Amino acid sequence: MPTDQRFVLDTNVVVSALLLKQSVSRQAFDRAFELGQVLLSWATISELNDVLSREQFDKYVLEEERKKFLAAFVHEAVLVEVTETVTDCRDPKDNKFLELAVSGNATCIISGDKDLLVLHPFRSIPVLSPKSFLNYSW
Repeated sequence: MPTDQRFVLDTNVVVSALLLKQSVSRQAFDRAFELGQVLLSWATISELNDVLSREQFDKYVLEEERKKFLAAFVHEAVLVEVTETVTDCRDPKDNKFLELAVSGNATCIISGDKDLLVLHPFRSIPVLSPKSFLNYSW
């Protein structure tokens, strides 16, 4: 039964969830939707679309399947208008996830990216690896 919890999944978690059906990332992806809402912004959708459009993934998942996955993901998630600019991450490309978390009142950021994980917690928002997220007491 979903709760009022709100989660931000970074791109590497979502891509891993698609490509590796039995992975810890996939388990975290599914669990986030079970527990509450997954948040997206236009910036995170754009990055995910760009990554999933790469030909290197053709040998794992057909482009048409990747497009369907992205469409379903966007449909099931909650689009958040980013209202705050964040510049705290040592990798500026990852600030979009922090902005989404702050603007969307996220409960947690789920990431495998060390540039984000090192910020745990970010403004009282836990930044957890997929494995830590699955082991967290919700």
